[in-house]
Amino acid sequence: MYDAVVLAGGAARGLGGADKPGGRSGGRSLLDWVRGGGAGAATTVVVGPRRPTARPVVWAREQPPGGGPLAALHAGLRHATAETVLVLSADLPFLGADAVRELVAAAVGAEGALLTDADGRDQPLVAAYRAEPLRREIALLATEHGTLTGLPVRLLTAELSLARLPYHEASFDCDTWQDIGAARARIRDDRTVLDEWIAAVKAELGIELDVDRAGLLDLARDAAHGVARPAAPLTTFLVGYAAALRGGGPEEVARAAGQAAALAARWAEEDGDGSGAPA
Repeated sequence: MYDAVVLAGGAARGLGGADKPGGRSGGRSLLDWVRGGGAGAATTVVVGPRRPTARPVVWAREQPPGGGPLAALHAGLRHATAETVLVLSADLPFLGADAVRELVAAAVGAEGALLTDADGRDQPLVAAYRAEPLRREIALLATEHGTLTGLPVRLLTAELSLARLPYHEASFDCDTWQDIGAARARIRDDRTVLDEWIAAVKAELGIELDVDRAGLLDLARDAAHGVARPAAPLTTFLVGYAAALRGGGPEEVARAAGQAAALAARWAEEDGDGSGAPA
């Protein structure tokens, strides 16, 4: 179990002061992409101005507003109760559940774990920390400096024993409009667009399900070729509806898809046989 604290109150100077967490890539706000990557959190705290989100979160605000990442982290920690805290900036379009799982697992054997970017630099706002040492060091910094406002995060990470994971894509953040453009292009890449679309739809609908993409695409192909092109989307819809009525889950989706695929094969056999004899 872990809680998540998402820092969403920065000035976004590289975007001319625009609302970076609310900026869209792949039809979703950057904040929702980050929230989706940490969907396994027991509690998700977003520190920053309130915005619409696809899933419910707890809102917090650092004092004074705009006091920087350490002040924001301190404000978010007040609402976290788990022994491990996932700490994220609100501009990570490619943060996946696999990277989050590895971060949380690696944090157990140390005082925390963070990702490194493609240049080998630490990314302390894509990290999982043990809550007790995190609170301890923040309290010591506040005592030493008299405030947390404006302090760099490196003062915190320098005092912690941290594991480092080279998840370069997951640590990609959007500091400029060029970065957001690159993220939008990457999401629409032919090799990955379906995976990104499925992730976006699941987040929008609030569902958690491992999708057998290849199996459903094969079914859609068989229905389109063996029956008629419009049969493909209608068939996959009916498969999903049937699986839901049977209790849901990947097993029921696979069972319903298998039945529909077999029916499409029988339909195609009959369509190619004009004799009227049983197929």
